Formats: sequence, structure tokens, C-alpha cells
Amino acid sequence: MRPDPHLKWTVLGLVLAQLLACWLVRGLAWRWLLFWAYAFGGCVNHSLTLAIHDISHNTAFGTGRAAHNRWFAVFANLPIGVPYAASFKKYHIDHHRYLGGDGLDVDVPTHFEGWFFCTPARKLLWLALQPFFYTLRPLWVHPRAVTRMEVFNTLVQLAADATIFALGGLKPVVYLLASSLLGLGLHPISGHFVAEHYMFVKGYETYSYYGPLNWITFNVGYHVEHHDFPSIPSCSLPLVRKIAPEYYDHLPQHHSWGKVLWDFVFEDSLGPYARVKRVCKLAQDRL
Repeated sequence: MRPDPHLKWTVLGLVLAQLLACWLVRGLAWRWLLFWAYAFGGCVNHSLTLAIHDISHNTAFGTGRAAHNRWFAVFANLPIGVPYAASFKKYHIDHHRYLGGDGLDVDVPTHFEGWFFCTPARKLLWLALQPFFYTLRPLWVHPRAVTRMEVFNTLVQLAADATIFALGGLKPVVYLLASSLLGLGLHPISGHFVAEHYMFVKGYETYSYYGPLNWITFNVGYHVEHHDFPSIPSCSLPLVRKIAPEYYDHLPQHHSWGKVLWDFVFEDSLGPYARVKRVCKLAQDRL
């Protein structure tokens, strides 16, 4: 349970790569801009959201420098195009504390989502609109007061977007926003959204994936390990499994995020309703 010494440099490289891409897409035709936003920018921006996930657990600079982690998450947020990092941290802590908690864990779909997105075509649409549901669901399920860090995150992001627009025009801004929308929507990497907590096997609500996509997603596939030890940085999660295989190797696991998406769309037993939901009481420090 110590900081990842390489995380800040990896994030810096990803942010610089997207800024370079902003410069390169200025002269592209719109169809090619959208192609690269999906094929390249979508991977980078999705990876950055998972870096922000890691940083939200104070793994960039350690728990002793929590403010440094929050500010660095705002920096990692820049290519995503919309302010995200501060709000994510606020709600993600509740996801760990109240996993599946009715009205507390905003990762759990709403009743409307389960009722409406119940056919293959509608589930496919639901997957494509994941960025919107993850953004708007907290405001409906568990609205909380806006924090100063969220205001700071928003001001920095708007300033960055305005600067990119002033220097490169509309196309770089559209490229960044499209990278986020497409990369977090119907994209192979987005299989982890469904793979992590949707109940593919009755009685199991959290699953791991140990395949190669972990290399570009900050080991988010090691999800059972992460929920067991959320303070361990993503780079060390494979070591957790290696040290204690008797706790993980026998559990149901996914072998392909692409197959996860396919099964989710076409299996009648799967959909937004396929989640464990429980009644939780607020911890005392929240009263």
C-alpha cells in the first residue's frame, strides 16, 4: 500500500500524446477525425479515466499528500474535455464503502434503465450511452453538494478547452470530446464497465479479468483484488493475486471484454437489472 512511482509519468505521457493529437487533427477531414478519435483517442482517454480512478485512491503521491493527488487528477482530466475527476472521487468512495447500496452506490443502474434497456437493440444503445448515464445518474440517485474541488476542476477544464479552441480551432476540441464519448461508450475497452459487477454467475457480484487489455487500462481487470485492497496501486494488483492465488484463482473470471459485451447484449438473463442491490446504512462520519 504505497504510491506507484511510475503513475505520474505515465499520465504525463498520455496527456502529452493527446495534446499532440490535437495539433495533428486540425487538418483532417471529419470522417478521419472521428476514426482516430475512436481508434486512438478513445483508448487514451479511457485509459486516463482509469488513471483518475487509480489516483482517486491516492496512489500517485500517497495518502500523506492527498491534495497532490486531487490536483494531479485534474491534470489527468484535461484531454477528457469535460470536468470529471473531482466528482468521480466524491462518488467512487461510496462505491467501495456501500457496494451495491440502494441510493448510495451510483454505479448501480436505476430502475428505469433496467426496465427500458431490456432488448438487444436497447442494451446496445445503453452501452453506447454509458458516458451520459455515468455522468447523470449520480445527480438522480444520490445528489450531493458541489465541492470547491469540483468548481476548481470545472474552471481549469473550461480554461483548457478554451485555450485549445483558440490555438487550434473547433476540430481539436471535437476530437477530445469524441474520444471520450466513443472511448467510454461502445468500445472494446468499455467491456470492463459490465465485467466488473454485473452478475454473470449467480451469487457472484465482482469479477476479475486477467487478459492483455490490462496493459492499457491500469490493471482495472484485477477488480476483485482492487476491492479487497483499494489502497494498493494498480501496478501491484497482479502481485496480490500471485501472493494469494488460493483466494482468487477459483473465482469466476472473464477472459474477454469483447465477449462480455456480446453476452450482455444477447443473453436474456443479462442487462442493467443484473446487479446485486442491497440496503446500506450511512457510516457515522457521513451523518
